[in-house]
Amino acid sequence: MTETRPFVEIRHAKKSYGSLEVLKDISLTVDRGEIVAIIGPSGSGKSTLLRAINDLDPLTGGEVILDGTQVNKALPHRQYEKHINQMRQQIGMVFQHFNLFPHLTVRDNVVMAPKLLKGISEDAAQKLAEEQLAHVGMLERIDYYPSQLSGGQKQRVAIARALAMKPKLMLFDEATSALDPELVEEVNQVMKTLAQEHMTMIIVTHEMEFAADVCDRVIFMDGGVVVEEGPPSIVFQNPTQPRTRDFLRKHLSQYEKEK
Repeated sequence: MTETRPFVEIRHAKKSYGSLEVLKDISLTVDRGEIVAIIGPSGSGKSTLLRAINDLDPLTGGEVILDGTQVNKALPHRQYEKHINQMRQQIGMVFQHFNLFPHLTVRDNVVMAPKLLKGISEDAAQKLAEEQLAHVGMLERIDYYPSQLSGGQKQRVAIARALAMKPKLMLFDEATSALDPELVEEVNQVMKTLAQEHMTMIIVTHEMEFAADVCDRVIFMDGGVVVEEGPPSIVFQNPTQPRTRDFLRKHLSQYEKEK
């Protein structure tokens, strides 16, 4: 029987900080192997939604389901800790800022989580680190410290660290926005490779060209709601909602010039 269940399902997601509603009843799905971009103005709820997927920013209401298992279960504290740690091992996340441990080498940054959380042997962890660093083009820097790396190199190490956990899903939260323009493409290229390998990815991004070239679907958020979604060719070239058109008019001009 063919699997028809959504790989990621967000049901009626709500998030409030006091009287401020950041997410307003959002429901969406992501299929296995799908690459989805979330775009929208600052403060639209994009990053909050992304962080809710692995319960880093718990929802006020609603459910997040990954591969048939609810991520944000209401459980007693000890049961919750065990449950969420197991779920987070399946969800890799790369942030705007790299969050590497500055006192550890690239090698040790990558091997730490598989050893501590999955209990794999030192030899297996070292082999895994070498494989994933080679995957992102950073094997030759394996014994460097973060202070010896460029921003783009640090972000590639952060991606390798996430991939070393063998996640089912990768989340990218503005992964290139802190980088100098000349370093953006080296990180984008790694993400393009993951797309070619059919890694399921949800990417919050301000780079319209990247979203158009790589992603299967684009979701435009504004004011805590999903305003419009669809294939990039439709959303970018023929948006139906005025808010989408206004946003893209400001952000697509450079992309259109380069097409």
